[in-house]
Amino acid sequence: MESVGSPLLWLGFGAFVVAMLVLDLGVFNRKAHEIKLKEALIWSAVWIGLAVAFNIYVAARWGGEVGQAFLTGYLIEKALSVDNLFVFYMIFSAFRVPAENQHRVLFWGIVGALILRAVMVIGGSALLVHFQWVVYIFGALLVLTGGRMLARPDAEPRFEDGRTYRVIKRVIPSTTQLRGSHMFARENGRFVATPLFLCLVLIELMDVVFAIDSILAIFAITADPFIVFTSNIFAVLGMRSLYFVLAGVAKRFVYLQPGLAMVLIFVGLKLGASHFVHIPVFISLAVVALLLGGSIIASLRKEARDRRHDPAPAS
Repeated sequence: MESVGSPLLWLGFGAFVVAMLVLDLGVFNRKAHEIKLKEALIWSAVWIGLAVAFNIYVAARWGGEVGQAFLTGYLIEKALSVDNLFVFYMIFSAFRVPAENQHRVLFWGIVGALILRAVMVIGGSALLVHFQWVVYIFGALLVLTGGRMLARPDAEPRFEDGRTYRVIKRVIPSTTQLRGSHMFARENGRFVATPLFLCLVLIELMDVVFAIDSILAIFAITADPFIVFTSNIFAVLGMRSLYFVLAGVAKRFVYLQPGLAMVLIFVGLKLGASHFVHIPVFISLAVVALLLGGSIIASLRKEARDRRHDPAPAS
């Protein structure tokens, strides 16, 4: 499938991503430390600003419709990442990972996510070119995922008791003791994985599930692999700083998951019907913004009502 991005643009974007990752871990976060809210907000603003600047460049070079497609894909992935971050928070809580060590685990998790998404975008584009009927399968998967999210809004996985974790423990020799920021340590004469590495493995496995939904959802907006990839990657790059902003308050957005479920159902139906009905990108953008914005506003209003109705604790 022909892309708006030339080979030079693909290489340039890849170099930009590598440079930002090196700058992040090698310069600003060389020493393990707890990411405070102010630092997380600054980095979140930086990543969002870079995404907006790139969106302006895309719209100026290839037109408003391509710019809207990038923005819609970015919003979908950004919103889905909020749900992902809550799962990451549960993983860190289950393994009692100190706040100062969470950044390093998330950094390598993001690196793995970038590689995974590159493979999935290339593979998805090839499938859409050579087997156009797969759009019906992709659409059905999104609708089913959205339906499951609506049916089980409060489902919370228990990673430390799950079958996946037990398999990982059998395959990877490990210790239950944290060793600072190290992912491996020597114990009884052999190298073993620390809980940090086990967290990283679980995060990568969870991201495989999340990536399938997000990549398919963006393919429902545009089939251009460059726009699918860049919109997804910009959202993923900002995921780590967003985690430290939202980790403690993610559960406040009680209606976000139903909103995300309806977004997935909408884009799934749009993808499945793409051979018969053309829905302009600006309509998709409006629907996604309405569903996500409405779910966030409804969550905040519910929280405000609950505060008004709950009696103040006696002093």
